Amino acid sequence: MDLYRKLWSRVGGRPWTYIIRDFWHKYEGLCIVALVAAGVFLGRWYSDQLLLLLAAFTGGYITGHLFWGTEYKPGQKGND
Repeated sequence: MDLYRKLWSRVGGRPWTYIIRDFWHKYEGLCIVALVAAGVFLGRWYSDQLLLLLAAFTGGYITGHLFWGTEYKPGQKGND
């Protein structure tokens, strides 16, 4: 059993990716407001490093796996 499976089976009971997807679909407006607010504050506090932060965010967005591969199913469980 891999480390991630051990963690999510004890904390949350299912893969965290699915938990985050459910939260996003239930509270999409709140998530968008929080992401924009975080961007505003980071831009204000780290304006001299903004391009590096933007590049890091873009890389994470492109290589992220939260919404790749499987169709969204509310309450989706992991393969145990």
